[in-house]
Amino acid sequence: MHLSGKGDLASSSVVCRSALIEGRLRGNLHCDDTATISYSGKIPGRISARNVVVERRADIHCFRTVRGENIEIKGRMSGEIIAQTVTVHKKGSLEGDVTARAISVEKGGMFSGQLAIGQVGLTQGELLQERPAIASQTTESSFPDAVARPLPAT
Repeated sequence: MHLSGKGDLASSSVVCRSALIEGRLRGNLHCDDTATISYSGKIPGRISARNVVVERRADIHCFRTVRGENIEIKGRMSGEIIAQTVTVHKKGSLEGDVTARAISVEKGGMFSGQLAIGQVGLTQGELLQERPAIASQTTESSFPDAVARPLPAT
């Protein structure tokens, strides 16, 4: 799908393989592959995709959560992100809350907001239905005072 610079998409929900957003998007967007955003303005709907790329000339404010496996910020973005990996490139700017397995901010890039690392497993089912959850991960311990600890991020 291609939403041109003069386009204005007000559909409540769009599902596609990949999308290039250059115009105004007012509904929710779900891409099986890549959502590329090259737009400046407010995005009121949810965005979810395997890969989300905020292009260098983009300057967006997302009111709903942006979800994806890999999110790349080359331009400016504000909003909440839930992802496996987040990369803020040089000259990129991200402001908002991020929950991810890993985040990298290149020299010259900027991130401000709250960061929760390694907690994406809690939202993996919502994210992209990638892997089925294991029904029982609890193992019995022979130590009465054993405390379950979260696994380190990989």
